[in-house]
Amino acid sequence: MKVKDLMTKHISVADVNTPIKQVAKKMKDLNVGSIPVCDSTNQPVGIITDRDIATRCVSDGIKDSERAQSIMSRDLVCVSPDTHIHEASRIMGENQIRRLPVVENKKIVGMISIGDLTDTHENEAGKALGEISEQSRPLG
Repeated sequence: MKVKDLMTKHISVADVNTPIKQVAKKMKDLNVGSIPVCDSTNQPVGIITDRDIATRCVSDGIKDSERAQSIMSRDLVCVSPDTHIHEASRIMGENQIRRLPVVENKKIVGMISIGDLTDTHENEAGKALGEISEQSRPLG
């Protein structure tokens, strides 16, 4: 099965100049944990997660009126729609991420999450989530 078979196709994105407060409100309204950040050509340049808002905005004292580009994660990991779900799961685990933007011809066309994998492929999701959890546990 391919990513295109499970991905969410209708996603909301932010522009690099969107105020952080608007991104957070969009996450709340849509009940999502991340919003891809795209340039004017709909090419993804970053992603803002709920964790980015907590760690970079709230704890670092960045005002919510600042722009998305000031707190977005720039090291974006993406997959294509034709990526096999096993590979997507492996990429999530290896990179300790729960959501992957899906990009085709440099344009964002969807998102796939651990939840999408869980719905039909519990073993894949469980393996990826286990890798994410194992690597993020505090030492001691």
